[in-house]
Amino acid sequence: MIDLYTAATPNGRKISIMLEEVGLDYAVHEISLGKQEQKRPAFLAMNPNGRIPVIVDRDNDEFVVFESGAILVYLAEKTGKLFPREEKARSRVMQWLMFQMGNLGPMMGQANVFFRYFPEKIPAAIDRYQHEGLRLLTVLDTQLAGRDYLCEQYSIADIANWCWAIGHQWSGIDISGLGNLQAWLDRLAKRPAVERGRNIPQSKSGNETRKAGEKIIIR
Repeated sequence: MIDLYTAATPNGRKISIMLEEVGLDYAVHEISLGKQEQKRPAFLAMNPNGRIPVIVDRDNDEFVVFESGAILVYLAEKTGKLFPREEKARSRVMQWLMFQMGNLGPMMGQANVFFRYFPEKIPAAIDRYQHEGLRLLTVLDTQLAGRDYLCEQYSIADIANWCWAIGHQWSGIDISGLGNLQAWLDRLAKRPAVERGRNIPQSKSGNETRKAGEKIIIR
């Protein structure tokens, strides 16, 4: 059983989608970012950086993993799924995972902040992050030309990048003309595990225990 500490954000959705894809049972512990629960001592004991998501692997001596990219790799290695073993194929997946972690996520995250949340509208900041977000989405569009997934097969790189790219409208980024990207976004959205995982957590408060792939919720 995996304990998942999460919230309804792109980084949080990466892990619930991954858990659904690999078929692990997991308990959802919703963290209220508005109440700053991620800054409380009990949470900081798991992740000193005070960010979701975090997992605790009950079947591995209560092992704690934070940082969404590290969690994806851990779960992939635990299950032997969505992360190729062959050296070059594995490296290609890791490269696109790092592309999301170091580029797409941070830039679209800043676009979200300045476009949606910052109390003062600063056009230069909004333009800067929206333009960089669009540039990075165009990189994905180019990579997806003639292929269904970012690498040879569906992988953790697709999960990580999809969870951010699907929110382009929230960032105020227009992807008109990026046909490869749009087709990929639609293709992954139709995967049953993605459809389930993107809606976790389902409740507004409290915890859930789920069997992966099932609509069973125990409060």
